[in-house]
Order: sequence, then C-alpha cells, then structure tokens
Amino acid sequence: MKILVTGGAGFIGTHLLRRLLPLGHELAVLDNFLPQVHGGVRMLPADLAPYVQVVDGDVADENIFATALAGAEAVVHLAAETGTGQSMYEVARYGRTNMQGVALLYEVLAKSRGHRVGRIVVASSRAIYGEGAYACAHHGVVYPVSRSAAEKRRGEFDPLCPLCGGACHSVPTPESAPMQPSSFYGLTKQVQEQTVLLFGRTLGIPSVALRYQNVYGPGQSLKNPYTGILAIFSNLARVGSTLKVFEDGLESRDFVYVEDVVDATVKSLLQPLEDSVALNVGSGERTSIQQVAELTNEF
Repeated sequence: MKILVTGGAGFIGTHLLRRLLPLGHELAVLDNFLPQVHGGVRMLPADLAPYVQVVDGDVADENIFATALAGAEAVVHLAAETGTGQSMYEVARYGRTNMQGVALLYEVLAKSRGHRVGRIVVASSRAIYGEGAYACAHHGVVYPVSRSAAEKRRGEFDPLCPLCGGACHSVPTPESAPMQPSSFYGLTKQVQEQTVLLFGRTLGIPSVALRYQNVYGPGQSLKNPYTGILAIFSNLARVGSTLKVFEDGLESRDFVYVEDVVDATVKSLLQPLEDSVALNVGSGERTSIQQVAELTNEF
C-alpha cells in the first residue's frame, strides 16, 4: 500500500522507511527539513532518495498536507517539534506544528470523500505523564507532581506521595496513568493524542498513538541540542568535556532502541485493528542519569 510518513526524513522516520521499503510498500515523506534537526540538508539519505517520494513542506499547511496525502492508504505521523525545555519559550511554534499539524491531518481526511486512508499511527510521548507512576509503601501506586524549584534547592529531589507526603519510588507507568504533563511539549502531545483517538473513532479510521519513551540509536542528531541527554553527553564526551549530572543523578529514564520503536510502529501500522488505542513503547528497563554518564565515559 501507499504509506505517507510525516517527518520521515528524521531520525525515527529514516529507520522506519528502511524497514518498510523491502516489504514492497510505496512510500512518501512530508518533511520541512528543519535546519535545527537536519543541519541544512534538504534531502533523504542516498539509500532512500531514489525510492521515496518527497514533499518538502509544513504539516501545518493545509494545501501541502492535502497534496502529500493524495493516494495514501496509511499515515505514520512523526512530524513534531521536540524538546521539553524549548517548548516553554517557543510556545506558539510548538502549538502550531504539534497540535495544528495533527488537526489538519484529520480535517483533510474529513473533507475528502474519496480518501483511501485506513490506518493512522501517531508518535506520542512519555512526556504526557509528567513524573509518571510511583509506589508508596502505604498507598500503592500513586502519581505525584514534580518537586518545586524551592524543594530542589533544598536537595529534595524525589517526588513524594501525594496522599501522605511519604517517600516513594518510581515504577513502570501504565497506559491508564493520568496525563499531567510538566512541559508545553508534553501538553501538545496530550492534545495530539486525544485528537487522534477522538477522530480515529469519529471518522472510522483505526488510529494508534504510540507513547515513545526515550528513543536512541544510530542516526540520532548530535547537532540538535533538544534530542535528549544521550546526544548531549555524547557531544561532551567526544571533546573531552566533563559530563554534568544534576540533582543526585538517580533520576531515571526508560531508554528504548530505535529499531524496537520501529518494530512497534510497523506492527501498529500493519496488524488488524478495529478501534483506536494508545500504547506505551519502551524497554521496560530503568536507567539512572548517573549510569548513562558512566556508560558514556566508558565508550
């Protein structure tokens, strides 16, 4: 079938294209080749360029999106502004790309009587959870909010049970966890995901929101300062600089390899599905920032 991958020239997108090409699908990409992400390169890698149709443009432009969707039978919507810190001062930019982009996807399909799209997969994020799930000895699984700046200055880094104020420790966060994002990026992903589930059901197009954890792997940009801590640490280590670990270094993340993310995305794209769902995509392993720093220095 013909599959449109928005943001397909990016890190996850190019890995996905390489997985889909041998399966015989016709592939198209919609990407604006943002300099912050692509460093001025406005084309796909040489191994993909001859086989993939490219529409150079913005997902928040209705006419361009409609052109890219022509003939598509499935859509993987990866295009997004990323980076929690940047989202807090480039608010309009994040809102336009992340929320308006996915809204236009469903608006174009709602207006098009003859479209052939039968499946949509959208990249959501762990950022929708905020701190995520913790376990309290007295109250079981709880969902605390982030500590305040004043608390962190006092060295109080770990979230506390919102019911008793006691100590708690992080545990895997289920899909049923409440959404309480602590950044505007996380909020845009929450709105994006809820749009996907609402219109997927309303329009009768099975849609999947994949809540990616911290994705890493070959091809990840080392030039974009908002691609995450692995890129930051790698750049510092390459030039012999000290890796700075803040707080107590025990804050943890779930790091998931890009090919595992691609596996989940392809299955969501191709497996039979009647309803619209949201799913976590991670390794299930907890890694502290201190461990990441030590491993980076070893290599």
